[in-house]
Amino acid sequence: MKKNLRLLLIGFFLVMTFPAWADKGLIAAESPLSPKETMDRLEKVLEQKRMTIFARIDHAAAAKSVGETLRPTEVLIFGNPRVGTKFMECGQTVGIDLPLKMLVWMDASGQVWLGYEDPASLAARHGISQCPVVKKISNALAGFVEETVGQERPKNHRPKAPPAPRQKTTE
Repeated sequence: MKKNLRLLLIGFFLVMTFPAWADKGLIAAESPLSPKETMDRLEKVLEQKRMTIFARIDHAAAAKSVGETLRPTEVLIFGNPRVGTKFMECGQTVGIDLPLKMLVWMDASGQVWLGYEDPASLAARHGISQCPVVKKISNALAGFVEETVGQERPKNHRPKAPPAPRQKTTE
């Protein structure tokens, strides 16, 4: 019963948090934490779940190293070879999108986001929508997000969709 309630809450969290970007493949949740706190907590959650952490990439630091500025933007690359292998057995081309990644960024208004590519979108892109491991991966990623930022949100929190990304134009 407790497990079913948890899955129901995770499902509700997904539906309420991600409506605007889910159709484009990006699932994102607001974080009430700073970018660094969000990423540090995500990394800790993934380590506790025995995920392999392959890399943590700080895009803002890389931009700074070449004299550019970028709001906080970090990617964590991680995975579980047992699950990733099952995904690739459905279609090896999905390997180009593995290991999985999660992105933490701060938008122009100062809101921090935690996002990832929807595994169902990955599966569809590679023609393996019926792959049985997709649901397991989707549930795991939603759980990681919930454990990272869910407990910090107020109980009456109404999520909003992240702003659409803007293209930088040169004129």
